[in-house]
Amino acid sequence: KFGVFPFQSSCDKDVILNILSVLTDLLSLGTGRRIHYVVSKGGSEALLQALATAARTEPPDHGTLLPLLRLLARVGQRDRKFGLKVQKAEATDIILTLTRRDLGHHLHLTHCLWVLRVCASNVTTGTMLGINGAMELLFKVITPYSKRHVRTVRSLIQPFFSFSESNSRRAVNRGYLGELLRLYQDWHRNDVSNNYIYIRRGLLLCLKYITNIQLGRETFLGSRGMEILFTSVQDCLSCKNLDPIITTATHILRKCYPKEHLPVVTVRSSYSFPLPGNANAEPPCEGSEGDSESEGEEEAEKDWDNEDVESKDEDCDLETDVNKLRSRPVLDRPEQELEKYEALCAEFFQNFQELEFETEEKKSLEDKTENLPSAPSHFIPSATSVKHPNCRWRNQSVTEMGPDPEEQDFKVPSQSWRKKEECIWDKNDEKRDIAEEAQDKDLCEEEDPARSHVFALCPLLKDTAWYKKVFYPHCEASINPSPEGSLENSDIVRNLLEKHQGTIPFHSPCFYAARAKNVKSIPGYRELAFPDFWGHQPPPYSKPVLERKHGLQRDKVLDDVRRLIQPGDVIGRTVFDLDDPSLSSPAAPGCLTFFSKFESGNLRKAIQVREFEYDLIMNADVNCNQHHQWFYFEVRDMKSAVPYRFNIINCEKFNSQFNYGMQLVLYSVREALQGRPRWIRAGQEICYYKNHYRCSAAAGGGVRGRFYYTLTFSIKFPHKDDVCYLAYHYPYTYSTMMSHLDILEQNRNPKKVYWRQQTLCQTLGGNPCPLLTITAMPESKNRDDLEQFCNRPYVFLTARVHPGESNASWVMKGTLEFLVSNDPIAELLRKCFIFKIVPMLNPDGVINGNLRCSLSGDDLNRQWLTPSSQLHPTIYHAKGLLYYLRSVGRAPLVFCDYHGHSQKKNVFLYGCSIKETLWQAGCMVDTAVVTEDVGYRTLPKILDKVAPAFVMNSCSFLVEKSRASTARVVVWKEMGVLRSYTMESTYCSCSHGLYRVSKSVK
Repeated sequence: KFGVFPFQSSCDKDVILNILSVLTDLLSLGTGRRIHYVVSKGGSEALLQALATAARTEPPDHGTLLPLLRLLARVGQRDRKFGLKVQKAEATDIILTLTRRDLGHHLHLTHCLWVLRVCASNVTTGTMLGINGAMELLFKVITPYSKRHVRTVRSLIQPFFSFSESNSRRAVNRGYLGELLRLYQDWHRNDVSNNYIYIRRGLLLCLKYITNIQLGRETFLGSRGMEILFTSVQDCLSCKNLDPIITTATHILRKCYPKEHLPVVTVRSSYSFPLPGNANAEPPCEGSEGDSESEGEEEAEKDWDNEDVESKDEDCDLETDVNKLRSRPVLDRPEQELEKYEALCAEFFQNFQELEFETEEKKSLEDKTENLPSAPSHFIPSATSVKHPNCRWRNQSVTEMGPDPEEQDFKVPSQSWRKKEECIWDKNDEKRDIAEEAQDKDLCEEEDPARSHVFALCPLLKDTAWYKKVFYPHCEASINPSPEGSLENSDIVRNLLEKHQGTIPFHSPCFYAARAKNVKSIPGYRELAFPDFWGHQPPPYSKPVLERKHGLQRDKVLDDVRRLIQPGDVIGRTVFDLDDPSLSSPAAPGCLTFFSKFESGNLRKAIQVREFEYDLIMNADVNCNQHHQWFYFEVRDMKSAVPYRFNIINCEKFNSQFNYGMQLVLYSVREALQGRPRWIRAGQEICYYKNHYRCSAAAGGGVRGRFYYTLTFSIKFPHKDDVCYLAYHYPYTYSTMMSHLDILEQNRNPKKVYWRQQTLCQTLGGNPCPLLTITAMPESKNRDDLEQFCNRPYVFLTARVHPGESNASWVMKGTLEFLVSNDPIAELLRKCFIFKIVPMLNPDGVINGNLRCSLSGDDLNRQWLTPSSQLHPTIYHAKGLLYYLRSVGRAPLVFCDYHGHSQKKNVFLYGCSIKETLWQAGCMVDTAVVTEDVGYRTLPKILDKVAPAFVMNSCSFLVEKSRASTARVVVWKEMGVLRSYTMESTYCSCSHGLYRVSKSVK
């Protein structure tokens, strides 16, 4: 242990050399602990002082300087403050002076360059070196291709690409960028044996650092850098050993690609919706990089994913104020307003005196209809399903939900559409209209059930055109689009429906068409998507996730660069445009035809790039200029066995499951008519990466600097001239849900299953938001059984608050089918609990093809703290119902909001815990003061044992500040529901357990 190194003041050369030799031996062996020990004892300062002393001798003693420089380079790499120590010792000029002296001696020069590299790693020191002429010095030494002094050239490049932003600007201003390009070309051209890959890559790294600034990128483009690097990369693709060069060059090409705006008039949605009052739908401006000089390798991205956004600052977002975690805020509305929600809890006051009469009548009607050829049985009217004569919406006049033959030219037989949703009405209007109920029943019994399918679909001849365009193009001119239809049209539809085998569980095309006709959308949809109308069967087998080919993203980026520098084969023809239909040219020969104006559809624009390549642009959420991820569109007029490439160019998330084996879904109409109605996973060469498009201030309404990402994939369609549908995930529309509820109600066992469907509220767009109550019928009419019925605890379930998360609706569909089934566990659950279910919290968003928001342009899962009755009615009334349940002492035992997660595997829960939040944040928790029931972990643990797709390790029970307005946190804090969860389901496969999916073979 030296304490203070004696050689820094010694004049004895032998002593100095001996000490340097000992230090070299000690620091060359073992781990970095020895170097750190030397640094802690002032070793860096002593070595720098010794360097200053040795450099003053004339002539310089290289016998001492060389080992001293080697030690400085070794120690400096482990000393985080080495740059500051160099500045303090005023050693930068000394090192540069030694470098200038040794320009002709490559061994000495290499040692000086080693120290320069370490010094330049500090931004301030590197800037000072640049000011003192290091840049000019290095470019005097760097040479074209040569097999001599390779070690020196390599050492020379390394300190150069470590220089700071100011040095990069200095290099551009003095013309060194062009010189670097020429040097790179020379080394690339002459290194035919690929012996000097590290030098070629070093030159590219120099270019990479210089092009981090805007001036560098502009100069690079002006010096034909794109063409030079693109050409050189093409030469390297055949050799896998050159991947380091290819990767670095591709990164530079991607970064320097000229930034463009999306080829749309405005990034705001093509659809707009006038909001009530003075509400403004302008979204808040995001933080952005703007036109900053520097663009690093990674931009700060904001992920709008569901509950979970993993970031390095996650712990900083945790709520650490115990008082806020415990708070129970006051009501957000007058207490007397809660009384109206009593009508949504009719199970409190249900009268079962006519139970036997009702069930016998239902059984009689079921016997009449059970032998019909159609798959679903017809609706069975009951006392709970008759329209209420004084049904009133909040702040609205008397309204009747359901089809209105006078307002819409659509007539549905009463038997197939007798169900009327119930609304919130005044308590004084609870008495039933017996005469009207009897009249409705008589109507149902007189109706001919066999006619309902045909007549329910007749109006489709007027309102949809899929069958004309696909199956009967030669008949299109002869079809009469009159409201009444024609016999010929009825025969066409009847013949088409005869092909429907009725093997799709819980689906009826007639029911779907009937429901879809009454949907209110902004575009005023006039056509149905065939997969939603026809239905689909589950996949017959599990499919492995797609394995990604090596270098795929690189190849796609190079294809984009080729389009820039070789534009000769680019067509650039708009073939579909929501904003300006006159620009579309669907009849162009050899061109695909696109369409998306149907329920949940999302495709704004399609541009034909080459014969078999198309750029696609998604529509933003209504009244928004962002949220692009969900897509669902029709494509036809294709050739078979030809790979078509599609590039969706305005995605926003910074990463996606598409990079980890996920495929989009495809539905073929021809396959469906041949008895295989299925959505299948499809697409090859799938890649998701940041592109050169960005959102400008003018187009984005104030949002600047937002970058976009490309989802690219190739598809070979199974049939020529087919009609196919492509979607982000299995679609689940609002009409699908409503028709599914109709069929579930008809097929339940009314003796065992208590089912009540009401309307929670009307959405902003005028669509009913259904509310379900499911439980078991009482065992008998005696007092004990009725009391047990009324006192069952509640389970409150919601789903689809984010429209793009269609997987949440599929999970809800399975939940509903299970709850009304004859499964013993389902029967036990019904006997133990009352289930209140809102299966779709954002119907308007689902209908209009949104990803995340409602028609107000708001994320409804961020509105639970203070929802507006006008702008967020579904959240406002769902929260009001929860408030009411709490006010009568019936707060739910469990609340769960179903979501889908675009970046994680499996199924998991987010819950709320005070202690776990404080522990994660590093706060000291006094267990005597902070007490907490750990029952919030019970349900996840049970699911982890019984549900193969569920993963306990992915669950989180932290409460973040940014999630304070979400459903799970608000219900936990304000309603006091201990088991308040968000359930996330993956879009793509499971990573373990029974449903684990392996990768496919390339």
